[in-house]
Amino acid sequence: MITFIHSSDLHLGKAFGRYPEDVQARLRQARADVLPRLAALAHEHGASHILLAGDTFDQTTPAPSVIRQALNMMRAADHVTWVLMPGNHDHANATELWRQVAQDAPDNVSVLLDPMPFALSDASMLLPAPPAERHPGRDLTDWFDTADTSDALRIGLAHGSVTTFDTSEDGASSVIAPDRAKRAGLSYLALGDWHGQLQIGPETWYSGAPEADGFKHAKTPAALLVKIAGKTAPPIVTSLPTGTIHWQRAQLDMTSQDDCVALHSGVLPTLNSRALTLFDLSVTGSLGPLVRVTLEQAIAKTAPDFLWHKADLFQLAMVHSTDDLDTIDHQGALRATAETLAAEAADERLSPEVRATAQAALSHLFSFALET
Repeated sequence: MITFIHSSDLHLGKAFGRYPEDVQARLRQARADVLPRLAALAHEHGASHILLAGDTFDQTTPAPSVIRQALNMMRAADHVTWVLMPGNHDHANATELWRQVAQDAPDNVSVLLDPMPFALSDASMLLPAPPAERHPGRDLTDWFDTADTSDALRIGLAHGSVTTFDTSEDGASSVIAPDRAKRAGLSYLALGDWHGQLQIGPETWYSGAPEADGFKHAKTPAALLVKIAGKTAPPIVTSLPTGTIHWQRAQLDMTSQDDCVALHSGVLPTLNSRALTLFDLSVTGSLGPLVRVTLEQAIAKTAPDFLWHKADLFQLAMVHSTDDLDTIDHQGALRATAETLAAEAADERLSPEVRATAQAALSHLFSFALET
């Protein structure tokens, strides 16, 4: 039997440039911290190897500290052998990256830059398909079918999109036959590139990224524990959760008859998880101005609980009456301003952006009126 951990798409050094600096730093650190978590899982489950199926690094020129610190973490986990294969973000032609890795790599790290069999053990061979460029556009696993591995158990390692559907995160880095495992007599085919965990066939899996980097995938990030008893035995594959940062997207569709505070509370994650959660809230429907202000206040009250929080009320329409406008003022400049903004917010001849701006300004007027 051989037991190993299959993971991919760590994207160490990813910038996360759209987020504030403190959030960027937390997200980058979470990705680096994946390495000791994978090592701990290997130790707990008796895995001899950790196979990383591409995009260990987010780019071809990561900072030297990103490379060195990753290798130091691998060095510290000397109970396991790390097997790194390039992906499309850190492809094999990134010569300076892989030169530094080769220079600093400890004895328990192997880097597979060429498509040739690699012995995992006396009885098992790994067949890697490392991309040599960002978008090869062809099936780099073709050579698996005729690879000579004698009587050894055969395991494939590849990075790219299967041909039956689009599983590429950023354009197909490679095109992989979905039945490659069967064609090549593989006991298991470990894939990278798709950031969500996904089974393609009985012996073919995407491990998914061990830490999420966006809201695209709903499943908890995880690695795969793979046990293979022999050439004729099916692999036993177990998903092991690895993610620590939560990415949650929520949608609320509201009417003025709804209890907006209760509905908002119902989509929030638990309080003790919010500090590690990026929360993206979208609100649609229509509300009266006073109810909208109440909702905005509820959102503002909970937003600081989160690692990152965004609330999009762009598609939330405002319905109002004369009584609502009386809350602002019965006459005078404020009342005239409110009536003008209300008219603009309801005028479908105006662009959505102008109407949304008027609606937001009217909401601020109501907030001001309620405070005074």
